[in-house]
Amino acid sequence: MGRALGQIDTRKDEAILDAASQLFGSRGLAVPMDEIARVAGVSKQTLYNRYSSKVEIARAVAARRSEAISAPLMTDGQPVEVLAALAEGLLEKLTCPDAANSLRAASLASIEAPELGRAVYEAGPAEGRRKLAQWLTAQTGLGLLKVDDPVQAAEMFSGMVLGHGHLRGLLGLQGIDPATAKSRARECAERFVRAFAPD
Repeated sequence: MGRALGQIDTRKDEAILDAASQLFGSRGLAVPMDEIARVAGVSKQTLYNRYSSKVEIARAVAARRSEAISAPLMTDGQPVEVLAALAEGLLEKLTCPDAANSLRAASLASIEAPELGRAVYEAGPAEGRRKLAQWLTAQTGLGLLKVDDPVQAAEMFSGMVLGHGHLRGLLGLQGIDPATAKSRARECAERFVRAFAPD
């Protein structure tokens, strides 16, 4: 069955973002738009109909990654379980080679194209921080946590989870050991919940 007029084929969008993630990770942001289209298996016109520039593609890649990482915040688990799942997803997504390489490429490209860095940050890390801050506000309202400054606490949590391992990964050094990621995520969640436990 064909698509209705004006309906967007989400499989094509996913293919484009998958191709962009792979190519940005392996070759940086200098990869041409037509190569993204070729790897995605779509025409160049289809690519430009959806994304007018690499900045738009990079924004969409960052937003998709942020949405996947933030998914545990939509569940009804206890704070420590939700935060452990969030931390595990953060470590998994942001320490994989493609993600580290893409972020490294975006950082370098941002020197000459600051709008790129702003787009990636706002759609990715800043959006993730906003969602976590909203969740912390809700948990405080339920009496499960006591967080006076949810935005600052959200930033503290991601900093605690990623630590220097994320920085090492960006510099092309050995990042966070995947074998210890699960225990690290759990420990960070437990310590955070203890720090912000209600009186």
